[in-house]
Amino acid sequence: MKRTHLPLNGLRVLDAAARHLSFTRAADELAVTPAAVGQQIRALEDTLGVVLFRRTTRGLELTPEAEAGLGPLRDGFLQFEEAVRAMQAGQSSKSLTIAAPRDLTDKWLLPRLAALAAEDADLRFVLLPTEDGIDFTQANLDLAIRWGEGPGEHEGEAIESDGLVLVAAPGIATVAMIAWTGGPVEDGAAMRVADAGLAIDAALAGLGRALVPALLAQRDLAAERLVALGEPSPSRLGYWLVAPTPQWRQKKVRDLVDRLAG
Repeated sequence: MKRTHLPLNGLRVLDAAARHLSFTRAADELAVTPAAVGQQIRALEDTLGVVLFRRTTRGLELTPEAEAGLGPLRDGFLQFEEAVRAMQAGQSSKSLTIAAPRDLTDKWLLPRLAALAAEDADLRFVLLPTEDGIDFTQANLDLAIRWGEGPGEHEGEAIESDGLVLVAAPGIATVAMIAWTGGPVEDGAAMRVADAGLAIDAALAGLGRALVPALLAQRDLAAERLVALGEPSPSRLGYWLVAPTPQWRQKKVRDLVDRLAG
């Protein structure tokens, strides 16, 4: 018999009926009707080509053929249970693999992961860059963070942010602009760098002003290493926590998203 054609539902009904020697009590356990149990047993007998139960004056009895198969059947169900537990173990794991842009990791993500780790010493993190793209299949990722207008082809939730803010080092008079890849178009920018993190570093060095995600500038603004030149402005672009549906539904991923998104 091909493994893909195993009548698993009928075998589950057989196990229950054999334990109770009663279609009625088996039906109660399985939350179906006694008639449905009888139908499943008859269909299983037709599939296997054997009789599994006989009705006698003393009630329902197993045939020798049914008796012969019950031990391996129950061993098989135990193996199924172990397989399910093994597959679910990853959900209770305290290990999380996260892919994020390097500048976001440095200026925003690491301090938050450190706070989470301080609350739970069993947490383990694997951090990967997203500069070469996000591949959940190859990297065995649990969660990724992307810069864009939305989650793309995955499930996602936006990280709360004030948008973009224009920053500069305190006391710097220059109006030169620092542009960064993926950021606002800055015609005539005095400097262009690879990402918003480098734009912030260039501003810190006194090389000009940079319009950057407020999320990334938070620490430097709070420490007064940078000053905000005006109020933050909304942006159609932002950072998104994303994952394919199977990963997104895992409890450990949902818990992490809830902690990072707000």
